[in-house]
Amino acid sequence: MRQVNFTLIFSFGLLMVFFTLVNTAPTTVHVFPGVQYTLPLAALLLLVAGIGATAAWLFASWSGMLNTVEQVKQAGEFEAQQVRIQELETDLNRYRSTVETQLGLLPATTVSHEASDSETDS
Repeated sequence: MRQVNFTLIFSFGLLMVFFTLVNTAPTTVHVFPGVQYTLPLAALLLLVAGIGATAAWLFASWSGMLNTVEQVKQAGEFEAQQVRIQELETDLNRYRSTVETQLGLLPATTVSHEASDSETDS
């Protein structure tokens, strides 16, 4: 993989050198009315490419920061959901034990269970 990376970088650098040698014609750039610069075409393109690369880097950094903030926010929400789930499970277990206790106290259920048990035995 290193050879492929080296080959790509070397090829790109060699093409940039050839491009710079071939495109040395002066080019006038009008920035604002009354403000103009004359630069070789290759230098102008390299300058614009550098500005574009810097802008792309700033955008990527800003997007990465926003993604990090969003992940931190979602992690906090996830923890809150986990706490709520634990509370609900505790409540559910308490309600189950209460219902089981109340069902054990009802005489009708014990009588019906005893009657059904005696019918199955005969």
